[in-house]
Amino acid sequence: MMNLTILGANSDVAMATARRFAQSKMISSLCLASRDLELLERNANDIQVRYDIPVKAVVFNALDYTSHARFYQQLDPKPDIVVLAFGLLGDQQNAQSSFEEAHRIIDSNFSGAVSILEVVAADFERRRQGIIIGISSVAGERGRQSNYIYGASKAALTAYLSGLRNRLFKSQVHVLTVLPGFINTKMNRHLQLPGLLTASPDDVANDIFKAYLKSKNLIYTLWFWRWIMAIIKSIPEPFFKKMSL
Repeated sequence: MMNLTILGANSDVAMATARRFAQSKMISSLCLASRDLELLERNANDIQVRYDIPVKAVVFNALDYTSHARFYQQLDPKPDIVVLAFGLLGDQQNAQSSFEEAHRIIDSNFSGAVSILEVVAADFERRRQGIIIGISSVAGERGRQSNYIYGASKAALTAYLSGLRNRLFKSQVHVLTVLPGFINTKMNRHLQLPGLLTASPDDVANDIFKAYLKSKNLIYTLWFWRWIMAIIKSIPEPFFKKMSL
């Protein structure tokens, strides 16, 4: 039985993932970590009652880098599985004129992830066990004018997770990279998403759980995004730069 910690646990995908693992009865405890402790405690109580599993809610701020080592040291029990689920879409137009917004997007999607995952990786490496599940995005596969600041930060996260997987393999620590496409979440609710291409948080959580069971290295969710992105990446740059995407 494994102890699971989810970072950024108040997101829709994170909560769906927490429920999916709790439902499986394959974990012995669950730790939900995020900034909004009041909401987190309500969610933790719901999962604990619904699935009869010990659930703890703890405060975690992805952008407070100086707190990350202390946060991890205080986790009891220490996790065997860590899911990195925090992130920020942000405002592309605002980010183009305000580096403060661009910086916020980059730090929320990349810098904060590196800060906490290096702490996790060091512990897992020492213990020679553990699983890291990092949720990135297909937006990092190719830069597009509509969200290239967000996409660049997710591209960096994808490359980081690949390097971490390479580093930790010899220590028997596994790293799974998750690349979702469109998801119907509160973060995306203001966008007009194509229905047939849009997943629910439960869809993504199910794909993550199945990939965990099969020790996958990288997955696209929903599955067809692998082929959509293959087509997008194959478009020659002289044509791609003229497209409105």
